[in-house]
Amino acid sequence: MASVCVVFLVLFVSFESAGSGQLISLNSDTGLNPRVPPTSWTSPSSRFEFGFHPHGSGFLLGVWLVGREATLVWTPFRDDPPVSSDAKLLVTNGWLILRTETIDDKNITGHQLRGSASYASMQDSGNFVLYNQDKDIIWESFKFPTDTILGGQNLSNGGQLLSNLSESNYSTGRFRLKMQADGNLVLYPANTEDLAFGAYWAADTWTESNNTHQLYLNDTTGQLLVRDGVNLYPEKILFNGTAMPKHDDGIIYRATLDYDGVFRLYSHSFNRKNEVEVLWSVPKADKVKSLCGLNSYPARNDNKTHCLCLPGTDFVDGSQLSLGCEKDFIEERCIENKLNAAQYHIVLLKNLTWDDVPYFKESMPSEETCSKSCLEDCDCEAALFIKGYCSRQALPLKYVRVPEESSSAFLKVDLGNTKSKNGNRVLIFVDVGFLTYSIVALALSGFFIFKCRSVVKYRKLLENGKWSMADDLALRSFSYKELRRATKDFKDKLGKGSFGTVYMGALYNGKKLVAVKRLEKMVEEGEKEFQAEVRAIGRTHHKNLVRLLGYCTEGSKRLLVYEFMSNHSLADLLFSSGKRPYWDERVRIALDVARGIHYLHDECGAPIIHCDIKPHNILMDDSWIAKISDFGLSKLLMPDQTRTFTGVRGTRGYLAPEWQKNIPISVKADIYSYGIVLLELVCCRRNMEVNVTEPEAVVLSTWAYKCFVAGELHKLVGGEEVERKSLEKMVKVGLWCIQDEPALRPSIKSVVLMLEGITEISVPPCPTPPSI
Repeated sequence: MASVCVVFLVLFVSFESAGSGQLISLNSDTGLNPRVPPTSWTSPSSRFEFGFHPHGSGFLLGVWLVGREATLVWTPFRDDPPVSSDAKLLVTNGWLILRTETIDDKNITGHQLRGSASYASMQDSGNFVLYNQDKDIIWESFKFPTDTILGGQNLSNGGQLLSNLSESNYSTGRFRLKMQADGNLVLYPANTEDLAFGAYWAADTWTESNNTHQLYLNDTTGQLLVRDGVNLYPEKILFNGTAMPKHDDGIIYRATLDYDGVFRLYSHSFNRKNEVEVLWSVPKADKVKSLCGLNSYPARNDNKTHCLCLPGTDFVDGSQLSLGCEKDFIEERCIENKLNAAQYHIVLLKNLTWDDVPYFKESMPSEETCSKSCLEDCDCEAALFIKGYCSRQALPLKYVRVPEESSSAFLKVDLGNTKSKNGNRVLIFVDVGFLTYSIVALALSGFFIFKCRSVVKYRKLLENGKWSMADDLALRSFSYKELRRATKDFKDKLGKGSFGTVYMGALYNGKKLVAVKRLEKMVEEGEKEFQAEVRAIGRTHHKNLVRLLGYCTEGSKRLLVYEFMSNHSLADLLFSSGKRPYWDERVRIALDVARGIHYLHDECGAPIIHCDIKPHNILMDDSWIAKISDFGLSKLLMPDQTRTFTGVRGTRGYLAPEWQKNIPISVKADIYSYGIVLLELVCCRRNMEVNVTEPEAVVLSTWAYKCFVAGELHKLVGGEEVERKSLEKMVKVGLWCIQDEPALRPSIKSVVLMLEGITEISVPPCPTPPSI
């Protein structure tokens, strides 16, 4: 039996010598499973392992440092829940694939692989490496760190570490360490821009040179420094290393951005009973911005930092205090911008402040005046009095802290606050009980009605003999003859775009209207390749994306079938209707589009760069919900297909400047285009308009910034009555999005948070005039 096991292991994976590691031959028989040994691949020194690491009731795939307690240092899917024991790591078409019963196959390299992987190696440095058949490195985990860099690893320009959510939760947390393009190493709260306002620690290593900079950890001494990546000259030594040299390869160094926002350097000694020691850290815990989450602040007690809620708020989750606090009373609505001041009182907190940007600030003679102004202000929920100035805020507050100077903070609290949580509890229970009963009754009624209607619908479909029950769940392959008949020989043209002409069609005996796009100038590829690309597009499902229903590929013919959007495009709504949509509608459409892009950039299996965000590609459904079309198609275009410039994919007026600079295109190109669309939504006009009364208004993006600086935003809406704060928010977000430098543009997630009012918006700098 033992010999059989030995034979099985030899067949399962074969090894070759590879310097600091062993090459694992990858083939269809190679793989890992949490239940079947080996559950991991081990480095030659046995100090690092890659595989399935036990976590709670499941397993996490990643690399960990072996010790008294294993330390996870890298994982490809940190924001996914732990997998079950049925998970498998497989080799498919030269990719390492994680397969489970509940999710689609996931490539551990995130589709960053340069070629097909033939070998793998778990190295003694902690680097997990993939090689091609010539044994050239084509991917390595060191290039994609999560919260840690190890000895011998560097963090290059643009790279960042993201903390874990908690000590036991390895998903993305609330802090980030950024190696900026200017050479400065900076700590920020997560979901903030790379601006000094949000930073809470910086190495002050910025430089005016264009050289690439790196955060580097020496694997021999533990020296941690920021260095010139070209000349390897240290700009600043953060930690000068251990006094004792490394003996017998007995110490492993790691630098980790911990869940509490502190960046720490650790040593793991294997020759001294597996001791773990903190060698260096920045900053002090009480200097970490947003340490305690929204509406809460840190306080020291018994040499420990505790999180406390602001008056009038309570913890979101009593078991996870760092998640912050929320209001524990329902605020009375303002009537004609006036609040019943008798309903509230002000609570004074001495020596407390925050760094959030106020919506109002002016000099006032006293604390009492500041307190009263907040009590009478419909929008004010907190006020700050420092050095004769009163700043008024709305909750939530993000950066509450104990100041180094004297200050007075005022919080507006409901007078019936305590009673609202206790005295009315019986009434709340009665309401909840009645509501629960009503919901159950409605749900049961709805279920039976739905079942009856479904049976009738199913019978009709069977009678037609055309529509399967899976049509609403999976892509359908149509014949060219079917689509030609559905479109009446491509008679009713809806429009023409960068990918081809769109026709109206009707399927299933005219019962289902569709839009059929006949693609033109496609990349010459086989049917299987085309179907693979289209099926990848078909797996994207979001309420703000136009749904792909099916496709046709016969010979050179390539067609796509989409849901029909009855209210045409955003371009028609803004530029051709002759009537401005209501302001609230435009704000909602802006959020619809941002959420659709957020799905494409951040929530798909692999990020999708649209490359042509514009009002013509934003369609409106029956309920006037905005949906993005033509996503995922850019890589199907012929290399020379273009709207305006050779080699450029996009539309004049919406193109990001980097298209003309011969630099790599990223998701930030879509952010630029979205910024132009956002400004067009504000003004209900195109970015380029020749027939305007003011010569400086020809280019909307340039004019918008001039109006913003001059405090004349009302000019942008042509005298339309709109809410001032909402207008300012839309314009500021738009100006951030169209910054000439891609690194200055926010992520689409940040855009959504800013538009939703969750994240404060700082004052945008002047964007370089766009390339038009």
